[in-house]
Amino acid sequence: MNPQPIEADQALRELRGFDAVLDVRSPGEFALDHLPGAANWWVLDDAERARVGTLYKQQGSFEAKRVGAALVARNIALHIENAAGGWPRRHRVLAYCWRGGNRSGAMAHVLAQIGFPVALVRGGYKALRSALVEQLDAFARAQRLIVLCGPTGCGKSRLLQALHARGAQVLDLERLAAHRGSVLGGMAAEPQPTQKAFETRIWETLRAFDPARPTFVESESRKIGRLQVPPALIEHMRAAECLRLQAELEVRVQVLLGDYADMISDPAELQRRLQALRELRGAQAVQRWQRMSAEGEFAALTRELLEQHYDPSYEASMRRNYQGFAEGQAWEVESAGAFDAMAARLRAVHDPA
Repeated sequence: MNPQPIEADQALRELRGFDAVLDVRSPGEFALDHLPGAANWWVLDDAERARVGTLYKQQGSFEAKRVGAALVARNIALHIENAAGGWPRRHRVLAYCWRGGNRSGAMAHVLAQIGFPVALVRGGYKALRSALVEQLDAFARAQRLIVLCGPTGCGKSRLLQALHARGAQVLDLERLAAHRGSVLGGMAAEPQPTQKAFETRIWETLRAFDPARPTFVESESRKIGRLQVPPALIEHMRAAECLRLQAELEVRVQVLLGDYADMISDPAELQRRLQALRELRGAQAVQRWQRMSAEGEFAALTRELLEQHYDPSYEASMRRNYQGFAEGQAWEVESAGAFDAMAARLRAVHDPA
């Protein structure tokens, strides 16, 4: 049995049909981005790949291939011994490397000779990436988006979580980006993914959605932390129907104190992040906010940040960037614990299925 070549677009569309997806690139390449559910069956680790590359430059392809072949054979054997021992004969495998060449070809050949049905991606990760970007754009434009708008602290992310818990289709971009969308928004427990991995996460989410049902998403800027929202998606969001959340200042303060509890527990980190506001708000204001943080005055600090930093430019920015904002239906957030009831009402109105 020989490996069967498969086009990248087809591989993505049939991804759920494979029992194993094998990314045979090095761990460093794999960490930057990979297909959802892929296992990293590297045939050369990072150090081995560098060694073979150096040999190629210094001694030519023959010596590089001789050393590389021994390393590849040894690593393939280890992966099969450690992970494929319990696979049934009809275990369907998808394999890819950077361009679908030597590395994935070697792995696919051995597995196919054992008797496993193996599909080998033509063009490898490079072709998969191109096909994924095209599909992502199409999936984004196919969504019937409902954009949750509202000033900082009104609980847009909490409402998305409540909607998800009630079975709604939710695209939580801040969760996928591991960032809460503001200068203070980095998540301490999780670094942001690479741009490519962020887009892969969005693609994985959208491909599972039913375009006939609404998809709820939070109004975002073009950037979430250091990551860019894909152009087709942000353009579709900005032309979509909006719902406007509104809440009293004290409700917003309580929501933010809960959402940023990790930062409140680390005042030194909060003070470091506040430093980024010096250019916008001036050294005197930032020093005052840092002092409030050091003294544990978190409610007062949150109130001032809302009134002096977040709120002044909010409505003008939303009217400028989101076409449906002005006509969006208003929903009042009555308390920090109101989101489950709000999600139930929203589903009844917009997604009764």
